[in-house]
Amino acid sequence: MEFLKSLTIAASGLKAQSGRMRIIAENIANADSAPSGVGAEPYRRKIPTFTQHIDRETGASLIEAGRVRRDTSPFRTKYDPGNPSADARGEVRMPNVNGLIENMDMREAQRSYEANLNMVTATRKMINATLAILKA
Repeated sequence: MEFLKSLTIAASGLKAQSGRMRIIAENIANADSAPSGVGAEPYRRKIPTFTQHIDRETGASLIEAGRVRRDTSPFRTKYDPGNPSADARGEVRMPNVNGLIENMDMREAQRSYEANLNMVTATRKMINATLAILKA
């Protein structure tokens, strides 16, 4: 039963971090995208959230991806008078995505994903060792 509980916890972590990495990748992909036209709002950074709940079957505390929030920080501006999205001063509002923050968030999500994967591997080894003992 405890093996199932640890696998369930690790699987929920893997799924949550996978979703987090997908959102971060979307932010990175849109970091330099200009708005579609004058007055249009540029891409707004997305922030993943997580929720926690208890699995009734195993009693394990699981995590899952929650609502995706929008970052309300101000947009960056870039001087580009030739851009069709430029205002009267020649400035274009750009996404509020900071590549450095996104890369650090991605690294953290990858490390968390790896930790959950290592938990699955360790649990599998313990299950195999237990089965080997029972066979003997």
